Amino acid sequence: MAEVKVKVQPPDADPVEIENRIIELCHQFPHGITDQVIQNEMPHIEAQQRAVAINRLLSMGQLDLLRSNTGLLYRIKDSQNAGPVSFFLSKMKGSDNQEKLVYQIIEDAGNKGIWSRDIRYKSNLPLTEINKILKNLESKKLIKAVKSVAASKKKVYMLYNLQPDRSVTGGAWYSDQDFESEFVEVLNQQCFKFLQTKAETARESKQNPMIQRNSSFASSHEVWKFICELGISKVELSMEDIETILNTLIYDGKVEMTIIAAKEGTVGSVDGHMKLYRAVNPVIPPTGLIRAPCGLCPVFDDCHEGGEISPSNCVYMTEWLEF
Repeated sequence: MAEVKVKVQPPDADPVEIENRIIELCHQFPHGITDQVIQNEMPHIEAQQRAVAINRLLSMGQLDLLRSNTGLLYRIKDSQNAGPVSFFLSKMKGSDNQEKLVYQIIEDAGNKGIWSRDIRYKSNLPLTEINKILKNLESKKLIKAVKSVAASKKKVYMLYNLQPDRSVTGGAWYSDQDFESEFVEVLNQQCFKFLQTKAETARESKQNPMIQRNSSFASSHEVWKFICELGISKVELSMEDIETILNTLIYDGKVEMTIIAAKEGTVGSVDGHMKLYRAVNPVIPPTGLIRAPCGLCPVFDDCHEGGEISPSNCVYMTEWLEF
């Protein structure tokens, strides 16, 4: 008669003991443990039992789930490495579901923020309740209110640690929601002066016309570096800011731009391309009408004597005549 082998199943382990052992392992290896480490330490525990214990610890917020080159890592959450998740949990402790919902809506808006009207639309909560929740979240320093240049009387809400998007603050050209026209004009003049100097230096080199022309070009990075070294800006300017100024010079007919291929990693290049600028002289001088404010006035058709817009009270005409 053939011998019958009976496989003896080990008794089911206590789920709490499995969880406690996983926590102990995480404390032993604070940088994180893999599922293989857990399996080696508890070979008698079935894979399903391990999965249940790990999922429970993750759901209770006691473990962090990370991804590494070797696979998934489980790491203990404590006051030192809990990161923003634990910070959020500690700040939101005791909060109701409505407050958590409003926080999630604001978080989804990113650094462009969201108006209270849109929060109301997405949450279906009364405005009075939303205002109460917003004040509570602000007091906990979980969110902040930022004035938008698009609507000076309205505020958008975003997470406390986020830097507002340029579309909200207006970037370097705005200060307290006011457009800094004088600052822009100074930058405009200095950028053009730099390009003019470079063009004059190229002409004085007495080389052939093609070399002179190529030498008169400057990259936006060179212009940006020149402006930064002047120290005329109280705010930090980016290359994108300087290119905006250079674009206004192009529209004024004072500068031209060309794009060339550049090696990857070249200073000032983006996606293998580089923008070059140079000062130019108009082919023909502008006519008297164009030089006068009327030639470029956007409300020329509405301007007439006796009207709200008229030549007699035009501040631009007065300034031009004085000049």
